[in-house]
Amino acid sequence: MWGMTAFDETGIVGHFTMRFPNDHSCDEIRLGFVIVDDKRRGKGYGKEMLSLAIRFAFDLVKVKKISLGVFENNKSAIKCYESCGFKRVKLESTESYRCMGEVWNCIEMEMM
Repeated sequence: MWGMTAFDETGIVGHFTMRFPNDHSCDEIRLGFVIVDDKRRGKGYGKEMLSLAIRFAFDLVKVKKISLGVFENNKSAIKCYESCGFKRVKLESTESYRCMGEVWNCIEMEMM
């Protein structure tokens, strides 16, 4: 697993993790915990972080696929992922979590 931190001249702007989700293969990297500082959202930092992660995964690690999960109520993150080239994946069942008294459903996304 890699923990990546993005920063500019004023300090930390965000972070994310990258890991191999399959113990038997290094063909896929899974992005997780993609977080941009609230005060810096909407300024392109998320898209830049993802662009660098994509280059790292495909060009340096040589994976065939990058995947991630995002809560369906996180519209801005979904828009950012789609603008970077991620596509929604249909799964047999929807992953759901109880959060703050609600049920939050996940959307699976990937890029080949």
